[in-house]
Amino acid sequence: MVGLLTPAEYVDRVEHAFRMHGLGRVYMEPKGHIVLDRYKGEWEVMPSYIEEPEAAACKWVSIREDNAQYELPAVFSILIYTHPETGFPLAICDGSYHTLMRTGASAAVSARWLARKDSKVLAIVGAGFVGRGTLATCDAVFDWEEVRVWSRTQESVDRFLANEVAKYPHLRITGTTDVRSAVEGADVIVTGTHARSWLVDEAWVKPGAHVAALGADLKGEQELDPRILQRARVFVDDIRQCREDGEINVPLAEGIYGEDDVAGEIGKVICGELDGRQSDDQVTVFDSTGIALQDSATVPLEYERAVAAGVGIEKKMIST
Repeated sequence: MVGLLTPAEYVDRVEHAFRMHGLGRVYMEPKGHIVLDRYKGEWEVMPSYIEEPEAAACKWVSIREDNAQYELPAVFSILIYTHPETGFPLAICDGSYHTLMRTGASAAVSARWLARKDSKVLAIVGAGFVGRGTLATCDAVFDWEEVRVWSRTQESVDRFLANEVAKYPHLRITGTTDVRSAVEGADVIVTGTHARSWLVDEAWVKPGAHVAALGADLKGEQELDPRILQRARVFVDDIRQCREDGEINVPLAEGIYGEDDVAGEIGKVICGELDGRQSDDQVTVFDSTGIALQDSATVPLEYERAVAAGVGIEKKMIST
């Protein structure tokens, strides 16, 4: 998957997925989870169908939060792309790079539609898998003057900077282990951790900021001070998933935030059925659990590029 699409193309494909979701031209159930006590993480299964361009895909995701000790990514995935009419498997491929890019692209799409147009400072909370895709795709939608990256350890901050800074010579990228110094005064804040107690304090979020919360995608996970949600105009990718697994799940369960307080799904903004940002001083939040449509909207173009480039190995799948 690496190199088949540009970051801007991932952004465009994910935006299309949200648009089709807003128009109701999709079939998708909330993602399924398998969580075992013996391992810190989970498996997710994510099937979906999209009408245009017509595609069906299913992704099997493994998340292991302690994989850094094995020098492995926290997230692995396998993507299966099938012909919609016949069900014939067109491609079975590693979906890990695809996932980091399409996940980051959800933050970029939300910034394109909900952030102030004069946004200049980007804060990335989490220097791992999601942070890499966030930087690549957000760089495609705004001309940033400064990018601040946070992680819990200096080792992970240094690793991120060593791997990423040279790719973006036009950006000033700094790292820190202090969350406040990363997010305070930022125009766009993207969180991508598996925190189970919030990291970003409401007092650090300036008027007019946009927050994209990508990390919470399992019941009990939470990255934002719930007062941010109470203060902000909040959008979700899919309300069925978010009420169970998204950033809003903990405040909903605790009764300090209501589902009626959610402005709506971002797809409705993109297809023109719902207002997004209403003023320059308004704080906006995008609660993204990662929806399967992001995969089925993206994989047809990846497959087309792979075939044209002769990437992969063709195998006979049926006997004659």
